[in-house]
Amino acid sequence: MVRRQLAARGISDRRVLATLATVPREHFVPEHLLDQACDDLPLPAAHGQTISQPYIVAFMTVHAALTRRSRVLEIGTGTGYHAAILARLAGHVWSVERVPELSVAAGRRLGEIGVRNVTLVVGDGALGHAPEAPYDAIIVAAASPKAPPALLEQVAPGGRLVIPVGDRAEQRLMVYHRTGDGFETEDTGPCRFVPLISPDAFSAE
Repeated sequence: MVRRQLAARGISDRRVLATLATVPREHFVPEHLLDQACDDLPLPAAHGQTISQPYIVAFMTVHAALTRRSRVLEIGTGTGYHAAILARLAGHVWSVERVPELSVAAGRRLGEIGVRNVTLVVGDGALGHAPEAPYDAIIVAAASPKAPPALLEQVAPGGRLVIPVGDRAEQRLMVYHRTGDGFETEDTGPCRFVPLISPDAFSAE
């Protein structure tokens, strides 16, 4: 998967590639989809959520520019797969999920593979997690009409917010890099994510 689906498509960060090679995606997908665990496809998860395709996980992680000391905030824990990858690359990860059952299940999966540097939080992802702010990187695994103000406020100087921005059907994956004068914005291309449900993003349907 890493060689044919990630490296061949331009992912060159060796730390990110090595991490995706060692985190078992099959541990995070539903049992009836185990035969697709190594496919470069998003897969359905419980409560209408998805586990992102490995390429998108790698792409977002590269643009977060993590170091081993990075403090990372993830919005949208889902199955816990991306949190497991971030945890191998960074110092500590705080992961916010609005569905309590998903957070509990993700915590169990993370514990089973020995991940200890992830703190799970149940709450409104658009509000981030102010008690531990600021963060060197914030990665949002759900689409928002715009970058939520609370998330921008929680980015540390020099840090980055990686987030899909657009409507429910189509988005652009945006990177907001905090500088001394505000934010530099980079549009990295089209993407499609489930909506971020929040008064500051999309309403539940």
